[in-house]
Formats: sequence, structure tokens, C-alpha cells
Amino acid sequence: MNKENPRRDSHRCPCSSCQQDPDGPTAQEHRAINRLVALADERARRLLVGFLAQQHGYGGISRMAQVTGLDRNTIARGLRELHQEQALPAGRIRQPGAGRKPVEATVPGF
Repeated sequence: MNKENPRRDSHRCPCSSCQQDPDGPTAQEHRAINRLVALADERARRLLVGFLAQQHGYGGISRMAQVTGLDRNTIARGLRELHQEQALPAGRIRQPGAGRKPVEATVPGF
């Protein structure tokens, strides 16, 4: 099973600033954020967007959800993970036991 994440397609921000002035500084910033998000694995994506939401202050989760296309719950989880004392073990993206079970464990005879 390939553990590498395929590159996520970059999200196009639907905000009014990006729609009115696609070459403006706000649109350039949103494109840069989406390029970073597209290159990150799922944990780094949560942490990055959670951090950016925190930097925006009140309404940051909603704003980053619009800019990146990520779910608000995913961004909130990233914020919680930023403030956790206990980090994941090295090389882990998810908690032990999290995620889908291997097909070998779920389909007999495979």
C-alpha cells in the first residue's frame, strides 16, 4: 500500500475579493495558502490551516474554510491539535488505531 499522499488539487477561493480582483494581493495570498495546503499531508494541512485561522482571530475558522475549502470541523481539530501538550509519535499522521482498517483485515481470503 502506498503511504504517500497524492497531491491535492489547489482550491479556488470563492470569496468576493478573489472574484473581483483575481490578480490583487488578497487573491495572491489565498492562492499561496492553497498551494501550501495542496502540498501538505493531512495532519500538516490541519495544523497549518488551524494556525492561520487562529491568526485571523474571531471568524478565522469560517474564513479559512472559505479560502481553503476544508471543513470547519477539520480546521477546529487543527486548532485543538496546535494547543495539545502531547504530540503524536514521530512518523505518525493519525493517532494509533485511527483511520480505515487494511483490506486484508476486513475481507476474508484477500
